[in-house]
Amino acid sequence: MTAWLSFLVVFLCSWSLRDLVVEACTCVPIHPQDAFCNSDIVIRAKVVGKKLMKDGPFGTMRYTVKQMKMYRGFQIMPHVQYIYTEASESLCGVKLEVNKYQYLITGRVYEGKVYTGLCNWYEKWDRLTLSQRKGLNHRYHLGCGCKIRPCYYLPCFTTSKNECIWTDMLSNFGHLGYQAKHYACIQRVEGYCSWYRGWAPPDKMIINATDP
Repeated sequence: MTAWLSFLVVFLCSWSLRDLVVEACTCVPIHPQDAFCNSDIVIRAKVVGKKLMKDGPFGTMRYTVKQMKMYRGFQIMPHVQYIYTEASESLCGVKLEVNKYQYLITGRVYEGKVYTGLCNWYEKWDRLTLSQRKGLNHRYHLGCGCKIRPCYYLPCFTTSKNECIWTDMLSNFGHLGYQAKHYACIQRVEGYCSWYRGWAPPDKMIINATDP
């Protein structure tokens, strides 16, 4: 298998944020904090150009971006000029608009190039909540040692002290839910992790649908 096809297989099966299906592209929910922590690159940028490349079996779209701020990836690539994605949405390719919006874009670096897709966290900047912006600046980084475990059916229990139970899936909201929009799971005293929104909630080993 060629290096490109090997990467493509890993990319399509990788962690994801958007709970959607676009033909062959299937993604499962992931909390924004996990999307942040699992990314090589996290930036705020404006798309200023695009070009269809002939890389890969179906082509690759190369977006030229003007980087406004980098939140993660300084040691890997301190400045991002291009973002690559599959040209086809059926292969999880992202469609970004040129000279219109600023975007929050997360991605992985492969052979010196930044790749993103439908299963990565990307969003128009003005749609992010204040808590998500604070998370990008500081809070998500504090929780990269924590594990956010999705809860699909009650009751849900933590199995280790570094877990936070994510209950947005109980209402089928996923990354659009209240916890995803307003909470970060950060590490506290003695390695315990718990949800945080600007005040210190009590540590709990069992969480229900109303918590936080």
